Formats: sequence, C-alpha cells, structure tokens
Amino acid sequence: MTTTNPGFSRRRFLALGGAVAGSAASGALAVGCSPASSTNTPAATGTGSSAKGVVTVMSQSGEFGPKEAKAASQALGLTVKTVEYDLTKLTAMLASGNPPDVVRGMGATETPYLVARQVAENLDPYFAKSTLIKADDIDPVNDVWRYDGEKQGSGPRYGFAKDYSQDCTIWYNGALFDAAKVTRPSATTPLLLDELLDEGRRLVKRQGAKVSVYGLNPNGLGLFGQLTWMTDLAGGKLTADDLASVDFSTPEAQRALTWYLEYAKAGIGPTVLNPDPNGWDGPTFQAGRMATTLSGYWLGGLFAGDPKSAKVAGFAPAPQFDTGRRVSPCFGATGLWMPKAGKNKDAAWAVMEWYLAGDPAKARASGGWGIPPLKSLQKLMPQKLPYQKQAYDVQMAEKEHFSVTSYTPYVRQDAINAVITRELPKAIKGSTSVGQFADTLNTQINAQLADGKKRLR
Repeated sequence: MTTTNPGFSRRRFLALGGAVAGSAASGALAVGCSPASSTNTPAATGTGSSAKGVVTVMSQSGEFGPKEAKAASQALGLTVKTVEYDLTKLTAMLASGNPPDVVRGMGATETPYLVARQVAENLDPYFAKSTLIKADDIDPVNDVWRYDGEKQGSGPRYGFAKDYSQDCTIWYNGALFDAAKVTRPSATTPLLLDELLDEGRRLVKRQGAKVSVYGLNPNGLGLFGQLTWMTDLAGGKLTADDLASVDFSTPEAQRALTWYLEYAKAGIGPTVLNPDPNGWDGPTFQAGRMATTLSGYWLGGLFAGDPKSAKVAGFAPAPQFDTGRRVSPCFGATGLWMPKAGKNKDAAWAVMEWYLAGDPAKARASGGWGIPPLKSLQKLMPQKLPYQKQAYDVQMAEKEHFSVTSYTPYVRQDAINAVITRELPKAIKGSTSVGQFADTLNTQINAQLADGKKRLR
C-alpha cells in the first residue's frame, strides 16, 4: 500500500492496522487513539484565523453524532459532519493521508500506542492560546493524554477528555444488600477485595443452575486493565518499566490472577464463560439483577431518569488489597484528538474546544455522565437526588487516589485482552493452574509486544 502521508510510513501503517484483528477478536468496543509530536505545524500560528470550512468528526453517534454536528455548525459558523467510529476505516484513512479532522479516543489506554505511530497532532500550541481551557483549570486526569515517548502523564498533550470516571469505584444496589442482610459498603473506607468477593458470594441469587441476580461484576473495561490495577494494589508492576514486556508470574501478579479466578470459579457474576446477555451492567442494574459493579461514577447518569434505580443506588470507593496501597485508576478518559495529517486543524480545534469546554461540556457535567475534565465545571455535577449527593461526595474524596498508569505503545489493549479472553476459560475450568495460566499469558503477550516493537523500528 502506498501512503501519501510522509509521516506515516508503510511500516507504521502495518503496526497500526495489525491491531485490528486483535480488536475484533476481543469483542471490545472500538476505541479512539492519540499520538506523536510534530514540528512546524499549523497549530503554532494560533487559532481562529482559519476556523472555517468543513470539519469531519469520527465518533460514536451517541456521543458526537448528527445532533452535535448541527449544534457545532450553528455555534461556530462551520460545516461539521460526522462519521461513525470504525478502527479499520480510521486506519485506512490515516494511511491514505486523508483522515477525519477530529477522532474519538480513550486517552488512558490509547495515548502511548499512537504517539509511537506519529499520527496525532501535538495540541500544546492550541491549549496555550485557548480561551476556554486554562492550564490551572485542567483536571489531572487529562495527563493520561500526555506522553513524552517513555512515560505517560508527561510531555505534550495529544487529546483531551470529554468526561471521565475512576473506573473501579463501586455502584451497589442497597435494597439487595438489605435483603441479604449484608452491610452496605462504606462511603469513606474502601472494602478489601477479599471482602468484596465474600459479599458477592452472599449476594448472588440463583434459580436452579442459573444466576438470577449477580452478586458482583469486577470486569470493568477489560481484564488487562483490571489485572494491572490489582497487581499495583498488591505492590507490584505487571508491565516492565520500558513498557516492552509483562510478567504475570510475580507474587503480586499471581495474587491478582488468583483473586480473579476465585471470582470466576464462584459463578457469582459475568465471565467469558457466562457473559451477561445485556452486554453491560446498566440494564442489569436497572432490572434489579446486579448487586455490585465496578463501573465508575459515569454509570450514575443512567439513574437520574430511573426513580426505581435512584432509590436503591449507592456509591463507594474503589476496593484495595490488605497492603495499605490505595489506587483508584481511570481506564478511559474518553475524549477527542486531532490527526496530524488533517487538512483543517484550526477549525478542528474550534470544534474540539467547543465540545470539550463549551456549552456541551456544561450540559454533560450537569447530567452526571462522568466527571468534567475542567475543575471549574465540576460544581455542576448533580447533587439534587440523595444518591447523586452521596456519589458526588465519595467521588470528590476519591480524586486524591488517582494516578496515571503508563500503558504500552507497542500493542493495542484490545489485542492483549483478546489473549486473556482466549486463555481464561481453561484456567476457570481448572485444566490450567494459575502458574501455567501466567506462563501462557507471558509467552503470548510478550510475543505480541516484541512484534509490535519490531514494527516500529
């Protein structure tokens, strides 16, 4: 394939596109990305003077769709169009040198991957001139959109969150806890993970061989992220400092794997062997069939228009092991980034700034669908209903336990999760020991990482 983008070589195209199969195999939602610094970019000339013409936004229709495009067009005097996010299509558009002007992405897990592939604009010059986004107003979670080539959380900004959650915080159904005579989680003291597992066993309900009420769902946004977090809680690191290898055989990683396998073998919540037919926890929680879920603050937005759920919903801090280490991570920080090969960057920034910090950002903040990316907007988070007030108080205290986790630039998280998903059933069924499971994951994931690193040379 010939590329018309001189900064995006055939090798880099293959490195990007090579993850598509892994994404499809994992069954995970397609996600956006973020990437490398550029020099002599139009951004350095400032914003506004070229904010005209057509801007194409690639996103999910439920986030930035035709309705948002129409509002942006009216507010900014531009023509804004949308295209549904699709990784295969995005890869082809980047390789041809004709990408969308703005792309949806998940900064927490995608930033290093695409920084290494040199496909996104360094947005620092735009942020420096922004009238809506001031440096001292930026929530620290936006550091997941920064990468200096070695460490995530420092260096230039390549995107910005539209909202975020600390994704291991807990939503629980208080009525189910009361009925099972289980004490509701504390709003201030984190549960130990072993306590959480014990509660899940007590809260599960069965009808014959089928689970009618899940006691617990700790799966989050993908098992690699969850296992990385639990290994950190245990006092270790799952990924090496150079981000080029993983080690599931350390005592800390083994503790994380053992905990998850105990959960899976107990049959108290969704697993790869027995997935939730709804596909996600929202409808299951609303139906009164989910006692506890590690889903993050954003899920509370679903309950504002659902009096039944609002009456029983409670929010609690992210759990921890008994090591005394407390970490409350973000695996998403979903937002927008700008392809380096885009043709209308000043106008693209105008759309990004409006959506991420203008009237749409204020509306999202007041709806409870995630935490605003600007500190000044966080006062708009809903506190009218009792569950909203409790969730707000818990979340504000939880913020001090956030820190940036560096993810590898060599392989998409979807591809790593696909390996775990493929090998997990044998471990759940007991035909593979925890040690053997760890060895298999090390072998297969490290082979992926080595190949990904080789492609970038």
